[in-house]
Amino acid sequence: GMDVSEWDPSMDKYITVKYDKTTAIEAKALNKEALQAEVGLPVDGKIPLVAFVGRLEEQKGPDVMAAAIPKLMEENVQIILLGTGKKKFERMFQSAEEKYPGKVRAVVKFNAPLAHQIMAGADLLAVTSRFEPCGLIQLQGMRYGTALRLRLNRWARRHYHRRQDWIPHGPSQCRCDVVEPGDVQKVATTLKRAIKVVGTPAYQEMVRNCMAQDLSWK
Repeated sequence: GMDVSEWDPSMDKYITVKYDKTTAIEAKALNKEALQAEVGLPVDGKIPLVAFVGRLEEQKGPDVMAAAIPKLMEENVQIILLGTGKKKFERMFQSAEEKYPGKVRAVVKFNAPLAHQIMAGADLLAVTSRFEPCGLIQLQGMRYGTALRLRLNRWARRHYHRRQDWIPHGPSQCRCDVVEPGDVQKVATTLKRAIKVVGTPAYQEMVRNCMAQDLSWK
């Protein structure tokens, strides 16, 4: 469970437009444009916006995400990367922004307000963790109606395999010392598939399904 008072889109002081599950579709579109402006990406509500939020260490798979970005640049998409941690991973994210300045924005520092804004404004949340003992990022994303794309490790399979609020890409092995090309391809392929769903009735159903759940400690 998660702290649903700290993470509550109907009362969140950090987001531009507050919302609940009945107003999420319209409000998230406005929050998305505000987020694009905040981080310096072109403001265009029609461009799917993918986010990665997490500590930059092996567990969270930032290297997998970074390796998938060049493949995603074939699509009409924007990517926001938020996190701080090991310098090698920070440099990976910064390099992606330098290479794709109009499509990728990397914020390699702790920024709690921006994390809330991302949850409210992003279309898709990429969770590339090699393993997850808890998974608060996933819960926060669903609380804000942001559909997930995650690695189907044992934890994720147990918690999400029957829910219509995410897009699976198949099982993967847990190795922290290398980036498996197969994992990178799975991330890229599934995000490309997810990008095409954004804005459709199926995506709107995902948003509603995300927000309909009780994710509290209770």
